[in-house]
Amino acid sequence: MLLFRGPGILCGVRPLRYSSVFAHRYLATKAYDPLRILFCGSDEFSIASLKALHAEHVSRPDRIASIDVVCRPGKRVGRGLKKIQEVPIKAVAQDLSLPVHEIDTFRGWTPPVLPAGPINLIVAVSFGLFVPPRIINGAKYGGLNVHPSLLPDFRGPAPLHHTLLNGRTRTGITLQTLHLKHFDHGTILAQTPAPGFDIPTPASCTVPDLLNVVAPKGAEILVAGIREGLFVPPVKDAGWRSTVNDSPLIHATKIVPEDRHIDWTNWTLHEIQRRHQVLGPLWSKSLVAHGTSDGKPVFQHRRVIFSGFEEVELLKGCDQFSVVPGLPFVDGAHPIELDKGNGVYVFTRDRKLVKIHYMKVEGELNADALRAARKARMIGERTFYSGDTGYTPFYNPLH
Repeated sequence: MLLFRGPGILCGVRPLRYSSVFAHRYLATKAYDPLRILFCGSDEFSIASLKALHAEHVSRPDRIASIDVVCRPGKRVGRGLKKIQEVPIKAVAQDLSLPVHEIDTFRGWTPPVLPAGPINLIVAVSFGLFVPPRIINGAKYGGLNVHPSLLPDFRGPAPLHHTLLNGRTRTGITLQTLHLKHFDHGTILAQTPAPGFDIPTPASCTVPDLLNVVAPKGAEILVAGIREGLFVPPVKDAGWRSTVNDSPLIHATKIVPEDRHIDWTNWTLHEIQRRHQVLGPLWSKSLVAHGTSDGKPVFQHRRVIFSGFEEVELLKGCDQFSVVPGLPFVDGAHPIELDKGNGVYVFTRDRKLVKIHYMKVEGELNADALRAARKARMIGERTFYSGDTGYTPFYNPLH
């Protein structure tokens, strides 16, 4: 068989087996012009893909002629908004000597026209902005996206978080076209073979742990798809996830503060632990005594963030509090002293006892839980006894 090489020339018409990240199938390599890529990215997941594309550009400039990078402008953060926090991919692009375009909207913006011609392929990886039809249609080969899930499962902006929150033990990578109207609805060009790859230690896996696994796999599937010209029309749908009898499809919605708000009535200890592991410190609202009126305390609700807690063995006689999940109590009699070795405890819905080690009350610093509760005047004045052991609950359950 004769093999030809060069820009725009069909490099070979022979079946090629995909790497392990691809759905198993055979395709002929498609011919395409040298690519002038507009890469839209932001974070570590997209950085891995950009580095892989740049390496391909260096080794095969006849395949990838140029890469321009689009990212969002830095945001002002910190006290007084005096510090600018740049998008991580900006520094990487500059280190690679790639042109960088900072935009917060595509409205009124036009991709650069290079000496060799206009941009002919858009690649968006974990970008955050929707690439409009005007930009996609202006590129000869349209657009590509790498998504860290087995689409159509976990469509949306937070697939890694929701994969772990739903207790999945396997996941995968999808290479798709950019859809003209919706996120994550493009044609699937390549996908991790069924049933996906294993998530390492899923019971303790965090989002950064999973990111370290999927980022290089995402870069691999992108470069392999470019080498094979999967984006050249007519494109073929390689998706398999929706055709197998598997768990229900889940939409990976944006993570918001309410996702960290503990639902003491419905969440088991396992759910609380999993959310803490995936999302970070969780919070509730607690009733605190705030000043007095006519000699009586005036109450208000404040947010409380739990930065450290663990399941512990039941304390003697404390099971009476298990009927009210989310009602914290102290193992001591009123008035509570700080030097008695007491702790703050709370029962979950499934009657597991949790000791809260550290918490941050709204307006205060993170502190030992008992010290924080006492300073914020959360602890009630009534003590309940079981034999000689006294327990003093907070004024009200957390909510």
